[in-house]
Amino acid sequence: MTKKNIFIGGAWPYANNSMHVGHLAALLPGDVIARYFRKNGNPTLYVSGSDCHGTPITLRAEKLGINPKEIATHYHEEFAKNFRDLGFSYDLYTNTMQPFHKENVQKQLLEINKKGLFYAKTEMEDFCPECGKYVSDREIVGICPVCGNIADGDQCDKCLTALTPDTLKDKKCKICQTNTILKENTHLYLELSKLTGKVQEYYDKYKENWRSTAVSETAKYLKEGLRDRAITRQLKWGVDLPIKGFEDKKVYVWIEAVIGYLSAGQEAGRRIGIDFDKFIRSKDTISYYSHGKDNIPFHTVILPALLTAIDEKISKPEMIVSCEYVNMNDEKMSKSKGNLITVNSLIENFDADSIRYYFIFNNPERKDSSFSLDQFVTIHNKHLVGGYGNFVNRNLAFLSKKFEGKLPKLELDKEVEAEVKNTYEEVGKLIEKGELKFATEKLYDFIQYANRYYDQSTPWVLAKNNIEEFNRVTSNCIYMIANMANLYEPILPKHAKMIKQLLGLKENLPWGPVEYDSSVVLKEVPIMFDRLDATKVDLSKGSGDTLSVKKNNEMSM
Repeated sequence: MTKKNIFIGGAWPYANNSMHVGHLAALLPGDVIARYFRKNGNPTLYVSGSDCHGTPITLRAEKLGINPKEIATHYHEEFAKNFRDLGFSYDLYTNTMQPFHKENVQKQLLEINKKGLFYAKTEMEDFCPECGKYVSDREIVGICPVCGNIADGDQCDKCLTALTPDTLKDKKCKICQTNTILKENTHLYLELSKLTGKVQEYYDKYKENWRSTAVSETAKYLKEGLRDRAITRQLKWGVDLPIKGFEDKKVYVWIEAVIGYLSAGQEAGRRIGIDFDKFIRSKDTISYYSHGKDNIPFHTVILPALLTAIDEKISKPEMIVSCEYVNMNDEKMSKSKGNLITVNSLIENFDADSIRYYFIFNNPERKDSSFSLDQFVTIHNKHLVGGYGNFVNRNLAFLSKKFEGKLPKLELDKEVEAEVKNTYEEVGKLIEKGELKFATEKLYDFIQYANRYYDQSTPWVLAKNNIEEFNRVTSNCIYMIANMANLYEPILPKHAKMIKQLLGLKENLPWGPVEYDSSVVLKEVPIMFDRLDATKVDLSKGSGDTLSVKKNNEMSM
């Protein structure tokens, strides 16, 4: 049977501020899936990047008096470091400022244009006579028609009503506070309505693979009928449109960013020697997309529509690994409430594998989850210290201390062998379905089984009065430790490597039962996981706006 090709796309975080824990919860599943399929021997491409264009970055740059590129570069570099620190294994983590991305976006738009799916539309648009430019919804402020409070052109933060600029009263330009006027402007539109049937076919074919929220959100869009959308923005920062008559426009980020999966895949394939054009068009390719709830329609409606328009042979998002929201202490995270926890703060305070474990075990796969320090500490101490770490340390440290680190020859119990084999099979199936929370629960069942085996066998007693039986029991425990490392590697890569080095196991082990080499002599056995104390954790560390800190430091020099 042919091994399936696996393409994995992680949603592109917007480079306008530091990532928070909700971003991490949505993106981490992609890395676990990629690591699993590589171990399983599947040709795998795993890509993502920073979304660096658009109005919010442009507005912030104007406010700070700097170039948008400086903001985007700052956060892109921060995101890339976050991912490295947390052990993400992207084949390529790039950004939308790269020349190869811009060229590919322009290439794909020309391909769609050949199909006759673009058309020009002239509309009345808000124009600031003082600034001498058209202003987008986020550049407008006015009176909310619902609650009467000050609101932006896209949403009222007071009553949370979604708005459009034409519904606001007393509209003003955010930059200069001048009242806007209406002026004709021509934009290019994608005729998405023509692709409704194709997207419906795609939805009907793959929806069984998705979580309920992704199914319901997509069904809602299809029931309403896909609406044509502008693909241009009146901005100076972004990708130039390669179509005559629109030289003064930039490509709207909603279409540019999702085409980024093709750009990144093409470049990653070039770097590692994979023909991406064949890879992504192969019938043997399965595509996974890992993202948050607010990105569902972009991956289940917009992306498949664009891929259909470009080339129907391109692999569509078959596996939608969408996540719900992560709240903070059961409240929605908010800057104004001061309860927004950044990835920087997590990295400042916790071990990378502990962070990875928590956000997979507590992943919001079907409903919102809540991050709390006490819960994080409890799960770490119970599962990683008291469960996994305790089993590894009390076996290996005992051998190191009492038997000069010599390992007994393997005498494998049938029951242990069956438990290990069954765990690989069940966990593998769950990961392939994107059910990572359940996969982690199954792995914890295995940890509990191993600890029960140890406690019931009492090897510390056998060491004194029945050395043959001690060797048999201990050999089964070491066998389970070797397989724990292999099973947990997609989630806990750093600690898997630590155990592999202790037991002399190969670096790139396949997915499936492994045996240890009894000729290996254990060296010093480190404590696998340190116990956490919530009273000694300071989540304010690393939680500030890193760009503001940087600019303030530059000004004080």
